[in-house]
Amino acid sequence: MNLITESDRTTTPIITSPHLGLVCITASDKVRYRTITRKRLLQLIPTEQIRVLRELYAENLRRLNSAIAFCAANNIKLYRIPSSLFPFSDDSIGEDVLTEFAENLREIGGRAQNLGMRIVIHPDQFVVLSSDKPEVIENSIKILNNHGRVLDLLGLPRSPWTVMEIHGGKSDRAERLINVIANLPETIRSRIALENDEYAYSASEIFDICRTANIPMVFDAHHHIIHEKVDSYDHPSVAEMLAKAQTTWPKPEWQLVHISNGKESFNDQQHSDLITVMPTAYKSAPWIEVEAKLKEQAIEKLRQEWL
Repeated sequence: MNLITESDRTTTPIITSPHLGLVCITASDKVRYRTITRKRLLQLIPTEQIRVLRELYAENLRRLNSAIAFCAANNIKLYRIPSSLFPFSDDSIGEDVLTEFAENLREIGGRAQNLGMRIVIHPDQFVVLSSDKPEVIENSIKILNNHGRVLDLLGLPRSPWTVMEIHGGKSDRAERLINVIANLPETIRSRIALENDEYAYSASEIFDICRTANIPMVFDAHHHIIHEKVDSYDHPSVAEMLAKAQTTWPKPEWQLVHISNGKESFNDQQHSDLITVMPTAYKSAPWIEVEAKLKEQAIEKLRQEWL
């Protein structure tokens, strides 16, 4: 076992083959979460809002604990928690309620670390650090601060081991993106990584930004083949970008990548139910988030047929 840092209080499993990660929920009802709409919450009087959020957070904490148990039982060492785990916890009312569960959060985070499980998060599409609108950037930082607070409450390291993955956002804004990242609060800056996407930022563009900003790059092979309009995951550029992305991680064995397949065709943006085609180069990728609709079934299929 390789110690990350003394202060991280977690260990990195030795990588013998790629770890396949579960994204948020299962196809079955084993891992699911509750939520509430803003319209529904605001229809309630303030005392009822607190009561509803308190019950919702308690239930989602129980379900998060069950999700970790599910992953442990199925030897899944990588789990992406939902960005909507604690709705409205970035508002003052939700922030206060979440504080009530600090001890529970610390216990759950400690359990994940004791199991050698890596926890990551992918904030939603409203996070755009390269926006032309200052208010959008401000709101994006507010959302990321909240995610960072949740990860802190879970007792998870302020390092890319507990990575927060976001897209580059508005295209042709590399300089702005780099400047915003440089001034992020530590709870965000220490964990943030950028992922290439299908249209706005290519893998090579995100790599350059990550190198300049000194943050990790999450390589997504499917986004790459769509952006570059290539017809195979074994196109030389896939292995090339995978290798380049690895150099941005403080520890190569922490590198995290994504995989998905097109639903109707190879270059289809929509995700398929299962993963039937994998990049050969991904055999050397330490951590792989499996972005398929049938979730745990896709992981099991890859284990049987690819690994």
